[in-house]
Amino acid sequence: MSAKKILMLVGDYVEDYEVMVPFQALLMVGHTVHAVCPKKKAGETVRTAIHDFEGDQTYSEKPGHNFTLNATFTKVKAEDYDALLIPGGRAPEYIRLNEKVIKIVQHFSEANKPIAAICHGAQLLVAAGVIEGKACSAYPAVAPDVTRAGGKYRDIPMDQAHVDGKLITAPGWPAHPDWLAKFLQVLGTKIKP
Repeated sequence: MSAKKILMLVGDYVEDYEVMVPFQALLMVGHTVHAVCPKKKAGETVRTAIHDFEGDQTYSEKPGHNFTLNATFTKVKAEDYDALLIPGGRAPEYIRLNEKVIKIVQHFSEANKPIAAICHGAQLLVAAGVIEGKACSAYPAVAPDVTRAGGKYRDIPMDQAHVDGKLITAPGWPAHPDWLAKFLQVLGTKIKP
């Protein structure tokens, strides 16, 4: 397998599992992952939030861990990366206001590089204008955003992921096994026992 260089866009109150699990899993299989946040440098942290499904009308939110960034946002160049990963949580709603974040997402879409987005990560896809004509999943509350942006929202079980070309999406962290497996497949990663 050829190791890939993956860029992860995060911000304060990114969903805890959706940043920690993919970051660690992708490193474990030999890929390089650079986690960056607008206005922050390598070694600084972002706060995370734990979102859980406890029978309420929407997810509950609890304080998570601090997640340490390992790259500096102002120094990254999208063209240096093979794929993009966008975790959910509350971060996508405000990092999408950063013009460089939008340009990064657009680069990956225009270059037809793999993009893995989960939960509210689809908000970045919508804001960047890269979802039109594509089918994707997201947290159900983001469905109206996807459809109004010209995307085809896929209402799938919370533990499933959807692939449309090189776009890999899922509704939330319960889908990690399927979402990460499909992302690795699109990346060309082969894991042998």
